[in-house]
Amino acid sequence: MLEVNDLHVRYGRVHAVRGVSLKVAAGEIVAVLGANGAGKSSLLKALMGLEPADSGSIKLDGGDITRWPTSRRVRERLVLVPEGRRIVTSLTVHENLLMGAFARKDTRTVDAEIDAIYARFPNLAARRQLPASVLSGGEQQMLAIGRGLLADPKLMMLDEPSLGLSPLLTRTVFALIAELNRQRGLAILLVEQNTHMALELANRAYVLELGSKVMEGAPSDLRDDPSLRDAYLGRAEKRKTVAG
Repeated sequence: MLEVNDLHVRYGRVHAVRGVSLKVAAGEIVAVLGANGAGKSSLLKALMGLEPADSGSIKLDGGDITRWPTSRRVRERLVLVPEGRRIVTSLTVHENLLMGAFARKDTRTVDAEIDAIYARFPNLAARRQLPASVLSGGEQQMLAIGRGLLADPKLMMLDEPSLGLSPLLTRTVFALIAELNRQRGLAILLVEQNTHMALELANRAYVLELGSKVMEGAPSDLRDDPSLRDAYLGRAEKRKTVAG
């Protein structure tokens, strides 16, 4: 479904993504792991057309989309749920959801899907006419995912969906991602620093370091790799120990 070959992204002198290649097949959950500054968010922005690729190629369903504008990628049902949610807090919850469906013309289907989102997230339903600023961090994340679903994605990219959430809300978000993949067959590219949970969820994973891909494979193989365990899993365990 998605094929990225030798992708490079630069911000002036900063070489943020260095020759990354990856694939996401239909129905897969693929995780991209790495520390802060590894180039994960820059990769997703380039895939979405929010940052230009310096070189390399991006293919969606076999077609080259490398130079397409973001709007065309959305119409082809490539969707990004960005880091930090990026909801419009001055708009109501309902208006934020409607933003996700801006490229769709099947109004009745959209209305039914919004009703289904409200049924799934009762807290959003109760606040549908209130400004999105009243929502908690977890509710904002659910709203961001709901907005993304209304774009009718065939591939959804999520950038740090657990950022700033409590452990309980993080588990809720990850359970939702698994459910969307299982019930809708939604392909998902997941960028996440919660390495343990990402590896539990993913079919395959890639590890970035300073913009380069340094590892890839099945979650079980990466989990057992001593370099990944020391560099990422070890840090996560240390954070948990300190917090506990």
